[in-house]
Amino acid sequence: MTGTATVLQSELLPQGMDVSFKLAPAVLVLGMLATFLLIGFVFRVADTEDMWVAGRSIGNIENGMAIGANWMSAASYLGMAALIALSGFYGLAFVVGWTTGYFILLIFMAAQMRRFGKYTAPDFVGDRFNSDSARAIAAITTFLIAFVYAIGQARGMGLVGLYIFGDLGIPGLSGYQAMVIFMMTITVGYLTLSGMLGATKNMAVQYVILISAFLAGMYVVGWTQGYSTVLPQIEYGMLLSELGNEFTEPFANSSPYLWIATCFSLVVGTCGLPHVLVRFYTVENERTARWSTVTGLFFICLLYLGAPAYTAFGTRLYDLNSATGTTYGDPGMSGSTADVLVVIAAQFANLPQWFVGLVAAGGIAAAIATTAGLFITGSSAVSHDIYTNLINEDATQRQQILVGRLGIVSLGVLTTLAALDPAAPIAALVSYAFSLAGAVLFPMFFLGLWWENTNREGALAGMLTGLTIWTVPMINEVVPTYTSGSGDPFVPVLAQWVPAIGSALVAVPIVFAVTIAVSTVTDEPPMETKRVVRQCHSPEPMGQQQAAEDVVTDGGETPADD
Repeated sequence: MTGTATVLQSELLPQGMDVSFKLAPAVLVLGMLATFLLIGFVFRVADTEDMWVAGRSIGNIENGMAIGANWMSAASYLGMAALIALSGFYGLAFVVGWTTGYFILLIFMAAQMRRFGKYTAPDFVGDRFNSDSARAIAAITTFLIAFVYAIGQARGMGLVGLYIFGDLGIPGLSGYQAMVIFMMTITVGYLTLSGMLGATKNMAVQYVILISAFLAGMYVVGWTQGYSTVLPQIEYGMLLSELGNEFTEPFANSSPYLWIATCFSLVVGTCGLPHVLVRFYTVENERTARWSTVTGLFFICLLYLGAPAYTAFGTRLYDLNSATGTTYGDPGMSGSTADVLVVIAAQFANLPQWFVGLVAAGGIAAAIATTAGLFITGSSAVSHDIYTNLINEDATQRQQILVGRLGIVSLGVLTTLAALDPAAPIAALVSYAFSLAGAVLFPMFFLGLWWENTNREGALAGMLTGLTIWTVPMINEVVPTYTSGSGDPFVPVLAQWVPAIGSALVAVPIVFAVTIAVSTVTDEPPMETKRVVRQCHSPEPMGQQQAAEDVVTDGGETPADD
């Protein structure tokens, strides 16, 4: 498949990066991590409301910053620069896809999800479709998304940590592997303590750190090297003629179909990611949900508009300073090197070590912030949706929080093990999770909110169809990386038309059609469920702790009927 070079396994150690212990950056990062732990302790969980939805107490600006930090993962801070560097125009599919998704959230889903008013994404699916089976599928999907997505974050933390701390010298482990274990241990430690309330408070701090580090690095690197003055987002165009056709020519490294498939999957995946949608449950009302989406998009665009400029600066500096001499060709820039291009650009610009450490700290903050959101949603799927709703309905709050913390630890262990030998660069790993969210969850959220006749049978058929379509290309493209080492897909024609990185383009229309068809030929959902859907679109305001179901049933509960 054209463009597979962007998603194949690469060397784990970045070329050209100074891998050694550096005192000033180490003090900076350790101080940052200690601050995260302190905030987590101060805002540690008191009950399940704090654990899963932060007591529905988060305001517009704070939630917008949390959305920004939760969203701008290592894939945004590090991986986007890597993709644009290695694949040029194809990398812009990530900028377009990830940004566009928020407009759909703003217009069609943010306020409606808040009015539905549950704790988690599987909560919505189970209650909307009156189905414990649908809840279980959504919970398993949520856990799987958190796992796949977090592998990219762990890889980013490991690579960036090498610049700051060097090789920790743990027997039997490479420097990269030891750093992954170290950084993930810190992350899991503060998350098991803090829950969603502490994580949200941390995300606001993490956003300030990551955006300050990214913008400072972009401006200083561009200015000191003579590439830009006050508007690097525009002025980086002066470099394009020096970077080679691969960087600027549309579809030089990928087909138009792959570009469209990737972009579409990222759009719908954004609207189906549980750790994004749960942000709407943490706010007071639907108005705050809408405005926090707007502010979050603004905060996100501060980084996204600058990513191509940073990539151009970094690629040029790599060409001038690396032993290979050029980004493209053989051997060219490796995937692991591209994944830390933001840090390498500051290093090759001969900036002070503490400043390069600040840029690296931003990458770690971005990875930890997103990992926090992923692990909270993944553990809530285990504790709230599977344990409490399906196994032990009489579970106490203490038991629920304990199971949730065990879920966080389990996710941390699984993610760490997978990240020791990841199957792809950061952005590709993250994109697999987006395709899964788009194929399985997005159609359920959209139809569940906008078509009241969507029923249990339709939802189950649609979700199983989406899960199947996502799994097949994953097996086709990811498994060969571990079995044969070549990375060549089992069935090349399948990889061409149903790529793992963009499988939602095929899956979503089919899932919509299956869900609608099955819902049409089976019994309509109960009238009470339809009233809840209608209440999600009512102009009447609701209280801070109210949900649409409370208004319709006057405080009653709608039981699952399968």
